[in-house]
Amino acid sequence: MIQQNSLTYLSADSLPFSLKWLPPTACLVGGAVRDAFLNCSRNYLDLDFVLPDLAIETARTMANHYHAGFVILDKKRKIARVVFKQGTVDFAQQEGNSLEIDLKRRDFTINAIAYNFHEQKLIDPLHGLQDLKQGILKMVSPKNLQDDPLRLLRAYRQSTQLNFTIEHETRQTIRKLAPLIGQVAVERVQNELNHLLSNIRGSENLINAAKDGLFDPWFKQLTEEKLYQFIEIDQVVSLLKEKLTPDKFCRFLNYHLNDYKYYSTTVKQAKLAILTSSIPNKAELELVNLKYSRVDIRTVTNALKYLPELQHNQGIMNLRELYFFFAKVGDFFPVLAVLTLAKRIDSQAIFSLINRYLDPTDQVVYPCSLVTGHDLIKQLNIEPSPKIGELLTEIKLACIEGKISTIEEAFELARRS
Repeated sequence: MIQQNSLTYLSADSLPFSLKWLPPTACLVGGAVRDAFLNCSRNYLDLDFVLPDLAIETARTMANHYHAGFVILDKKRKIARVVFKQGTVDFAQQEGNSLEIDLKRRDFTINAIAYNFHEQKLIDPLHGLQDLKQGILKMVSPKNLQDDPLRLLRAYRQSTQLNFTIEHETRQTIRKLAPLIGQVAVERVQNELNHLLSNIRGSENLINAAKDGLFDPWFKQLTEEKLYQFIEIDQVVSLLKEKLTPDKFCRFLNYHLNDYKYYSTTVKQAKLAILTSSIPNKAELELVNLKYSRVDIRTVTNALKYLPELQHNQGIMNLRELYFFFAKVGDFFPVLAVLTLAKRIDSQAIFSLINRYLDPTDQVVYPCSLVTGHDLIKQLNIEPSPKIGELLTEIKLACIEGKISTIEEAFELARRS
């Protein structure tokens, strides 16, 4: 919600440098101005200034005075960064002959507001402040979206982050321009997609972005039924939070205790599996094409691989079956469990598996062998071979099933096998 005293958040005291080092014509633009009016505080500053001239020279002078980091981000467009302990400050050469022209080249009206610290003056030629008050994300122009098609997907990310509604004409334009998203570098697309996957409010906009064709170049198997599984996963997270103790909830979903503002990697990977093909090797190719990490690809494809098995047996298995199941799925189990619960498989049986997984003393999930392979070779006087591994597995299973409990019984079982 917009704050009445927002200009206090744009005081010179909020800057990591003295105002005397900032040229009188320099203006703060973009997200920092927007967030000040929304009272969105950040632990790490990310400030963008536009100057009519001498942008790189201003950044270099400031960096030298404060012994701060300095890097030229774009020599041609004259953009440089100064790195302070409190955050980064970028200085960019104004595009066009006036600040108003520069602002009119931006993506959305709420990001086209500028503030001059020296004059304590707000510059808002596109009425972005009014859109902020109404909670509306409105494009500056169709051409600006066309010039950088990543802005099409960014609209959904910013709508999610700010809890804003995308204005009707803007969304119609996004749908029309959606085929252009395939021209964007996949690293940039992945970054925006990850924001949507990780945000606890992201499901609705993930669904809308998919319906508007923004994922078509990479995910060919999307159906409306699959898309609504994003909401099912949200409900699964709430169910897990309700059923598990806070400590178990955090351990299972890889959260930091009481830090639930964004979804954990586990939940993000489960949602990513919804986007991909249900066939593991096709899903792998889709994720490779978007340059996802090996960890993400391995986790998603293994979860998809074992999902049909868990759906088929409904999570009901004898001890021997449980042993082999957990031996196969290992650390992929949390993502697999989330996906299974999202498909409304018997939650009682799945929660039984979850409780086993969270119990470090559970011998089915974390079996301890009474003997080692070296012990068997020495005691039975046999040569190393694959048979050793088979014997160790049988000993673990017999121990789990309560058939043996001592080293002597383990050796006797090995002799009989």
